[in-house]
Amino acid sequence: MAEKLPSIVIVGRPNVGKSTLFNRLTGSRRSIVTDEPGITRDRIYGVAEWEGKPFEVVDTGGIVPEEKSGIPGEILRQARIAIANATFVILVTDARTGPVPLDLELAQLLRRTGKALLIAANKVDSPKQMTLAVPFYELADKVFPISSEHGFGIDDLLDFITADFRKDATQEQTAEINIAIVGRPNVGKSTLLNRMAGDERSIVSPEPGTTRDAVDTLIDHNGRTYRFLDTAGIRRKAKTKLVAEKLSVVMARRHLERADVTLLVIDGTLGVTSHDATIANYTQQSGSALIVVVNKWDLALKAAQERSDQEKKVKPAPRVNAMKLMSDYEKLIREKLKFIDYTPIIFLSALTGERTGGLFSLIDRVIEAHQRRISTGELNRWLSSVDLERGTSPAESKIKIYYVTQASIAPPTFVLFTNQKRRLHFSYERFLENQLRKKFDFTGTPIRFQQRVRERRRRTGSTVRESV
Repeated sequence: MAEKLPSIVIVGRPNVGKSTLFNRLTGSRRSIVTDEPGITRDRIYGVAEWEGKPFEVVDTGGIVPEEKSGIPGEILRQARIAIANATFVILVTDARTGPVPLDLELAQLLRRTGKALLIAANKVDSPKQMTLAVPFYELADKVFPISSEHGFGIDDLLDFITADFRKDATQEQTAEINIAIVGRPNVGKSTLLNRMAGDERSIVSPEPGTTRDAVDTLIDHNGRTYRFLDTAGIRRKAKTKLVAEKLSVVMARRHLERADVTLLVIDGTLGVTSHDATIANYTQQSGSALIVVVNKWDLALKAAQERSDQEKKVKPAPRVNAMKLMSDYEKLIREKLKFIDYTPIIFLSALTGERTGGLFSLIDRVIEAHQRRISTGELNRWLSSVDLERGTSPAESKIKIYYVTQASIAPPTFVLFTNQKRRLHFSYERFLENQLRKKFDFTGTPIRFQQRVRERRRRTGSTVRESV
């Protein structure tokens, strides 16, 4: 069994530079950094390495211990979960403002956990400013003046932290499946993540827009490793005002680019909206496989039963046919999201766990399709069986496809050698895509076509090939 990496947990009051330090250590821009306080709310996980010694880094939300309710209370609870597994806890402070009562309160709180506590006195930009860190020795024995933004003092901090770490400590190297969970705000993305993970890794709150960062959660299931990304709710541009929210939307779309599978979560009580269609379009453009998850299905059934009771003025009315309702709902989704008709749809309740058991097997199926490679021989045997004249296209001449081969996977991409000077019309490509899907299982994955057009000669007499 692979050795678990040492865990370094970054904590502190709001807006002292925790996320900047996280990004500095991990060499990434996973955590959102702005001047707006309270950006990080969930636990953000990353992996760092120093002198050949790998370790885990956890960024937590800004802690305000006296605020026990709502999102501040959830941030504190999330931080406690991370601290329980920590090798070291780094309390980040603002050296320019000096120790404040909240820093003292946090230091006392952390000492009671029994974990090794370090103070990172942040915003010390040069050796001349190192004296700014001296007052923080009243909080802990180990104080490191650093600049998360510019890198000053980071070497000394890492030398101390990793002194006893093993160079041969490794993570289990397995092929991870990256899964992005996307959707409008408050459709139940974090609840679904927590249900799949089996614990509360993301803050769940009725307040829309709770998640702002993307939270990685590694889940081992039946011998496979899945990396779930719970992304921020993607809002309409017109409704995105705060800088942090705008960055969240940008980062959510960026995470789609690295996702193998995307779960598009739709609120079953509200139906499909134009905004759901916009998000689905983002996913299709990214090239990831896609599953439509209709969440809150238990509430949708309940609402349908109540409507039936009211219409018939009889209580209780005959029980709503759940399968028929599901079939009608699926038809509605297919009608409004015609451009992703290749996508499987699953109806479930993340809150109760109803019908969630089949989600992993569905993910496995679409991943297999997303990575499917068809041999050139098999593709051209398929091509010879297709009646190409059935395809409709405003082409200048009769379309001939001489040859087809698969260029890549994830998504499956095919190269067509044709007699056309221009790219095939989208309607003809759609015809070819439908024929491919009839023959081969490409459930849940988009298909791409590239075209090599017929040879043409320049005046020099040299022969070139156009690629479209």
